[in-house]
Amino acid sequence: MKQLRLGVLAGLFVVAGVLSWAGARLWNAVGTLPSVPLAAPIVLAAIAVVLLATALSLRARLRAQRERRPGAKGVDPLMAARAVVFAQASALVASLVCGMYGGTGVYLLGHLDDPARRDQAIYAASSLVAGVAVVAAAFFLERVCKLPDDEDHDGRTTAA
Repeated sequence: MKQLRLGVLAGLFVVAGVLSWAGARLWNAVGTLPSVPLAAPIVLAAIAVVLLATALSLRARLRAQRERRPGAKGVDPLMAARAVVFAQASALVASLVCGMYGGTGVYLLGHLDDPARRDQAIYAASSLVAGVAVVAAAFFLERVCKLPDDEDHDGRTTAA
């Protein structure tokens, strides 16, 4: 399984941000701009908490297993792989959502005199912060589940 790359996530963020900013300008010129939901930062924060809790749980179980503590509960490799896939998917979606709300937030910065638009800008900024937390928790979970590097027969190193 390939590791997450920060460049890919940043690229998704930038592309989604530019498209969202342009879409917000166009949508506002045609009619009313759709609102940023209050639930967006809450859902992203909840996903970040789940990812972090999973990472901390797996890290503790792997440490206990490594130290051969009596009664240590092992980690099923398939469960660890599923956790990594969940982390990677969450990071990809969070980078897209962050770009979308970031672009909308940048557009809304020019309209902070309107109280409704100011609230929307705050929701967009909160979503951006929560999305960054999702990406950070995903990288942490991926790092916890990473196997140590081992040597191939021909001397190259590989990561599982």
